Amino acid sequence: RLGCVWSEVQILSSRLYFLPAIMHQILITNDDGIHSDALAVLETALSDLGRITVVAPDRERSAASHGITMGRLVSYQQLDANHFAVEGTPADSVIAALFRIMNSRPSLVISGVNRGTNLGCDVNYSGTVAAASEAVLQGIPAIAVSAHARADFASAAQVAARIAEQVLLYGLPQDVILNVNYPREWNGEFRLTRQGR
Repeated sequence: RLGCVWSEVQILSSRLYFLPAIMHQILITNDDGIHSDALAVLETALSDLGRITVVAPDRERSAASHGITMGRLVSYQQLDANHFAVEGTPADSVIAALFRIMNSRPSLVISGVNRGTNLGCDVNYSGTVAAASEAVLQGIPAIAVSAHARADFASAAQVAARIAEQVLLYGLPQDVILNVNYPREWNGEFRLTRQGR
């Protein structure tokens, strides 16, 4: 079903150069922390697609999986008008954004760009993928974006922006996230795959 959706929007062969009349709200998060350079380049790449809010862990939270904080209030600090550092996991960050920080639900949640790919069994441990999964549990389309540790993160972010544009225009099937992995050297092609074990 997912393959049919994406073949219809022709993500593999074209880019649309217009945007809908509405201004989308986009939430960005990660598991590498609010000060990650890769997070900053993703924000820049997405800036033409809508109003960006960045809500991310206050420090590195890699391999946090889908853990959430129980038994205490998750605190956060507002760094500026649209950047918030959460004292919690990536999933905590999404929950805090949706229920305490943002005034309206975002049209899309993007988690990344993660430093290192999230392939195979790694998705079970990935805070990057978990943040996107939490968004989908809340009924919001989501994309997890990861890149090879030696890849150009700016290029990975540009690819993420291309995919995000398509998702904003056409949506995703219910309960589906896109787990995008950018290789060390990209040949310009997209491939849809099934998750491993």
